[in-house]
Amino acid sequence: MAGKSKRSRGNAGAERGGGDAGPASGQVGGGLAELVPDRERSRAWTLLIDGAPQSHVDLDDPGHLDFSYQRRIGHLIDLVAPARQPLNVLHLGGGAFTLARYAAAARPRSTQQVVEIDAALVAFVREHLPLDPQARIRVRAVDARAGLAKVPDGWADLVIADVFSGARTPAHLTSVEFLDEVRRALAPTGWYVANLADGPPLTHLRGQIATAASRFAELAVAADPVVWRGKRFGNAVLVAADRPLPVAEFTRRVASDPHPGRVEHGRSLADFTGGATPVADASAVDSPQPPESVFR
Repeated sequence: MAGKSKRSRGNAGAERGGGDAGPASGQVGGGLAELVPDRERSRAWTLLIDGAPQSHVDLDDPGHLDFSYQRRIGHLIDLVAPARQPLNVLHLGGGAFTLARYAAAARPRSTQQVVEIDAALVAFVREHLPLDPQARIRVRAVDARAGLAKVPDGWADLVIADVFSGARTPAHLTSVEFLDEVRRALAPTGWYVANLADGPPLTHLRGQIATAASRFAELAVAADPVVWRGKRFGNAVLVAADRPLPVAEFTRRVASDPHPGRVEHGRSLADFTGGATPVADASAVDSPQPPESVFR
């Protein structure tokens, strides 16, 4: 659930080998996919599905991240290891492959796997917003949890979960059993990053934080202040690991973004979570449906 576009600029890069996209639309598994041109950037496009913004891609500058939540994930891609060190990255949820393009530009020679269940969407994006043929990005059109199960033990330096069916995260990607599979796929020093969407009274977000805290030693969450206060539906980016996180630097970057956010961790995050309990497969439900106003 991307929500409204948030103007920002990331690290510069160049997308090679693709033709020029044009306004396009087509039916995919999730509904009507549309590419809307960015009036400010000559080869940039927003992908919408049934009118809801899903991804923004600049073919000339894959380091440009337009949505605030994706910019926050971009900060984590930058911070997980020394600059430009190649990574093994698993993306659960593909959209227009925005974050995979970013990682390829920021960390050349990285090996990436994208798992996106919507095969028609994968074909649509490949046709109109082609990937750099030199990038080591493999795309598999299967369910996110099924694709995760195929990843070798300890392979991933980074697992990024950004999975929405319509505008809701499927229940089977919200549980402790799902996170057990994530931990299996992660290297011991790896990070798990998730895009979470919720609104008042933030029950889903609290449950997801409690679920991650039951499986990882260190957590931090970034969101807009109005989301933290339960005033508006929006995105929160969670990062979890079994090693210390660079919370101070992540906080600084998030606070200095064009649309500043706030990072919670440690005691303040535990206090926010309150009495929420971890989610199991048996009790898991889809994330909440966002109000129509989110996409206006």
